[in-house]
Amino acid sequence: MIDSSILQGKKAAYFTLGCKLNFAETSTVAQELTRYGVKKVAKGEVADIVVVNTCSVTEVADHKCRQAIHRLVKSHPGAFVVVTGCYAQLKPQEITETDGVDLVLGNEQKGNIIPMILEGMTQQTGWSPSHRGEGRGGGFPPHYGGGSGRGSFSPACSRGDRTRYFLKVQDGCNYFCTYCTIPMARGRSRNGSIESLVEQARQVAQEGGREIVITGVNIGDFGRSTGESFFDLVKALDGVENIERYRISSIEPNLLTDEIIEYCAQSRAFMPHFHIPLQSGCDEVLRLMHRKYDTALFRHKIERIHTMMPDAFIGVDVIVGTRGETVEYFERAYDFMQSVDVSQYHVFSYSERAGTKALEIPHIVTSQEKHERSQRVLALSAQKTHDFYQRFIGTTRPVLLEHASSRKPFMNGFTDNYIRVEVPNRPDLDNQIVQVALGGFNKEEDALMGEIVA
Repeated sequence: MIDSSILQGKKAAYFTLGCKLNFAETSTVAQELTRYGVKKVAKGEVADIVVVNTCSVTEVADHKCRQAIHRLVKSHPGAFVVVTGCYAQLKPQEITETDGVDLVLGNEQKGNIIPMILEGMTQQTGWSPSHRGEGRGGGFPPHYGGGSGRGSFSPACSRGDRTRYFLKVQDGCNYFCTYCTIPMARGRSRNGSIESLVEQARQVAQEGGREIVITGVNIGDFGRSTGESFFDLVKALDGVENIERYRISSIEPNLLTDEIIEYCAQSRAFMPHFHIPLQSGCDEVLRLMHRKYDTALFRHKIERIHTMMPDAFIGVDVIVGTRGETVEYFERAYDFMQSVDVSQYHVFSYSERAGTKALEIPHIVTSQEKHERSQRVLALSAQKTHDFYQRFIGTTRPVLLEHASSRKPFMNGFTDNYIRVEVPNRPDLDNQIVQVALGGFNKEEDALMGEIVA
């Protein structure tokens, strides 16, 4: 039995890169360490333990991870440094060769991170905060506890820095899109049971949470582990008392069934807000990507949402500059993106990833072309978001207000259909849903100014 008292009174720093799923998992690790007497490090303090949860969706993400690790090792000399996540899963050797790192864990080990930290700190008998400045704790080489990333489902539910909670319902992916490393980094699709997830949602309600964002890698594929379905999960969560808002973080268009759309439209708590990956508006590029839908199906889903929920906000992921995306194919994709009634595009530039099938596709898009295409789609996105916000000026919508420092003149919140709103600061209304009359744009034009009416 490893003595957990080694953690008592320690201070920990946490750093997360990447998706909402990573943030939920990091928060869960922090909650577990808190139960062992570990406190979150205050600004300016030096931590005893550092946990870095990494992303590896692009080469840029890898670079940011390396920068973050070096910066944190330097900022917290002598700390026991743990690196986990997708970058750690895919490129553990790079991290184990980084000075100052003590423990490298793949995604499969996130659910077992506390025992592995305890074991690592115990084995490094020379480890002590008094060794700060001497490099790694006791001069021991870092341990890699990687695994395949294809293990059991590790639950995670966290409160973000704002008001909403993030509930992990699914992990991994059985789709092998040609550009993507996620199946290698996170393994095959698996999920928690509806019963366990409903219980987590009830716990959020007991803590005073009002809004939950449903997260995962491919949440529409929910049920692989338990023989259930995402539609069943949606209906079960909708019945949890005192959770007033749910948002679906991202769902594949081929898995967003008409029955899910229709249920959300009349549900008690599911908001008129969807996030749907398109990736390309050109069918030829979608085939090169091995996506499981075409533009006709995507358009149908958008039109169905607007038929059932005319005020819905629809965010969309797109990738520009993939291998095989000729000038003609991009122009075709851009024309499609112009034509569909969505609210925002999240734009990613294609990045070469080792081990992916995309590397076999001819026609490489230059960095300059990627940048130009990205800027065009970002400009289109800004216009669509502006137009969406403009539609609702002069209307009244329910807004869930988020905590703000009492020194700030305004506090923020989001309407049911995901319009960011600024209202005069009222600390007593933190985490409350209020009716707000929506006025014009703020100075930055990234939110509407609002007046609380009820």
